[in-house]
Amino acid sequence: MKVKIAREGIPYVAVPGAIALGLIAIGRRRTALPFALASLASLGFFRDPDRTAPEVADAVLSPADGRVIEIARMTDAFVGDALRVSVFLSPLDVHVNRAPISGLVTARHFVPGRFLPAYKADAPAVNERCTLHLQGEKARVTVIQIAGVLARRIVCRVSPGDKLEAGERFGLIRFGSRTDVCVPRSTDIRVLEGDHVRGGESVIGALR
Repeated sequence: MKVKIAREGIPYVAVPGAIALGLIAIGRRRTALPFALASLASLGFFRDPDRTAPEVADAVLSPADGRVIEIARMTDAFVGDALRVSVFLSPLDVHVNRAPISGLVTARHFVPGRFLPAYKADAPAVNERCTLHLQGEKARVTVIQIAGVLARRIVCRVSPGDKLEAGERFGLIRFGSRTDVCVPRSTDIRVLEGDHVRGGESVIGALR
C-alpha cells in the first residue's frame, strides 16, 4: 500500500532508509536495523493522507488530528471575543495542519519561545508558535501552531495574501504538539473536551 508523506518528512525517511539498505547490501543486517526502524517511524510521523472536507454549511473544521484538550473563552486580537479549541497532537497522530475555514490569510506571526509540554495551560503564551489570521466570508478565525517538548520545528507554507480552502493543507508541526483555533464566541461548538478529531474532516463548530 502506497503511503503519502509530507514533503518536509522526505529526508527523515530517505536518509536512514538509504543507510539501512547500504548496510544490508554489505551484509551488516544488525547494524542496519536501527536505521530501518528510524525510517519506518518517520514514515508514520510524516504520513499525509488525503482528506475530504464535509459539505456542512458554515462549518469550522479541526485544524489537526488529535485530542481536544480544552475549550475556553478568551479574547483574541484578531477575532475579538472568542472561543479557543485546543487540539493536542501525539507522536502517533498525523502532523499536517489544515485550514479550519475558507479564507484569506491576512497575517502570519512567528514567535520564538520555549518548548514546554504542549498540554500545559501556559504553553500558548510562552512556547514557540506560529499564528495565522484567516478572513472568511462570514467570520475571522485565528489558527495557532504551537511547538512542544518533541516538536522543535513548525512549518507554515502560506503567507499573507494567500487564499485557503476549508480543509486545505497549510503546514505541519514535526513530531506532534498542539494546534489551537480561535473562533467567534457565537460559534456553535460541536465537540467536547476529550474528543478525538481529524484535521480537515471533523466539524468542531458552526459559525452563526
